[in-house]
Order: sequence, then structure tokens, then C-alpha cells
Amino acid sequence: MKEKLARNINRYRKERGLTQEELAQRLGLSFQAVSKWENAQTMPDISLLPELSRALQVSIDRLLGYVSQDKPITIYEEEYKTQDYYWGTEPNKACYQVLQAMPPTRHLKLLDIGCGEGKDAVFFARNGYDVTAFDISDAGIEKTKRLADQIGVHVNVFKADILDFRLDSHFDILFSSGVLHYIKPDLRKEIFDNYKQFTNPNGLHVFNVFVDKPFIAPPPEKEPNAYKWYSGELLSHYQDWLIKDSSEVVFDCNSSGIPHKHAMTTMMAQKVNSSD
Repeated sequence: MKEKLARNINRYRKERGLTQEELAQRLGLSFQAVSKWENAQTMPDISLLPELSRALQVSIDRLLGYVSQDKPITIYEEEYKTQDYYWGTEPNKACYQVLQAMPPTRHLKLLDIGCGEGKDAVFFARNGYDVTAFDISDAGIEKTKRLADQIGVHVNVFKADILDFRLDSHFDILFSSGVLHYIKPDLRKEIFDNYKQFTNPNGLHVFNVFVDKPFIAPPPEKEPNAYKWYSGELLSHYQDWLIKDSSEVVFDCNSSGIPHKHAMTTMMAQKVNSSD
């Protein structure tokens, strides 16, 4: 809790353009007090949380690392409430790339970032990986649990917002499909540095992102919390890793019932120690 609160105070202070001294002045404290909060040396007194929340323009729940339950963040929350699986139950083809590149011949911990209804997370668990997964959608989490129960596997699935969630334990494989456009551009370096830091040596990141192209019309879904990526941007976060595979494709999509196209960058990168 202390580390999460420290990280959130630092993050939201910077987002508001405040120095430690300016935040301290608003709270009637010394900047050393704020510095100790952000370094997880101490925690704010509980009586300060409302005023700190107002100063940082963020709810106390979010400040403490809890996802707000008051309104859906993803447009798919309602879609996932149906009995059917919106994206189907067939795994993404990138799952087979993971299986080939790092088969679970030993205990391997895998994190599915933004698991949706769980089809990929359950595939990985069914094939022998130790799978953890998270999503922002309550309905998606419930369907992930249900699918895992139907298949007879375990997935450690929980609710989290990709903007707030940071790793504090190591994984061998990080996987994400169709989710990373929810990361704000100014948070990408911090988030990817965190993902890389908590990846075991020789571990894999297998990600894809939708990229903006002037010759492709915007998708029909109105995504209020989506942010553009550009060709080459994902790779720029992995200059110090081995790029095992990278491609950019344009494909047809009918997810909304309206035919449209997407451009997507896919990447597989490996954390290779400089001594290797």
C-alpha cells in the first residue's frame, strides 16, 4: 500500500504540473514531507487525504490504488455482459508465437495485460503457464473466471486500470493484445520501464498496438479513452532489447457490425542481459 500510494502521489503531482514544494504549500506542509511520501518513507495522515485528493484532482480511491466503480471506463463493459463471448473463445494467433518461442517446459509466469473476456489468458493456462491477468471490465473478469472454470484451469484474474497498475513482482512473459492504446502518451515511458524492470532475464514481451494511418478512416467505435500510437513508437521503448519479431499489418474488422480497417504493429522482444 505504501509503495502504491507513493507512486500515485508522485504521478498525479507531476500530471498537475506541481513541484513537491508547490504541493506542500497547498497542504501547509514542508516539501520534505511530500518527498518522504513519494519515497515511501512515510504516509500522509488519514486526515490529509481529502485535501490531498482535491489538490491532485483525483479521488481518494484512485489515489490509494483502487479502481473507481462508479462508471465504466471501457466501451465494452456492456458488450461483455451478454452470455456470448464478444471476441469469441479462439486465442489470438500471437498466443501460438509465445508457445513456440517460450514453451512451458519449466515453470513460467505470464501476465495478460487487459485480458478482456479471457480467451488468451485461458489458452495460456490450458497449455501450462502460470497465468495472471487483469482488466478494467467487471463483466470481462467474470467471463474470464467462467471460461477458466469451464476449461478446468486456474487464472489469477483481478480488476485494474492499465493507467494505474504497476508491476511489483517479476514475470517471464508479458502479453497484451488490443489494449495498449488506452495508455496515455505521457505515461508510456514510465509504464514500459516498469514492465521491463519486472521481467525476468531472457523474458518475452509480446504486444500489439493500433497505429494511426492517414489513409485509414477512424474506427466506428467511439473510444473516449483511446490514444493514438504511431509506426515505430512501440519499438522505441525496446532499443535495449532483442527484437525477435516485428511487423505492421492492415486488416479488416467487423467487431462493431460495421466493416472497417485497422493498422497494427505487432512485436516480440526479449530481455537479453548484456553479459550474455
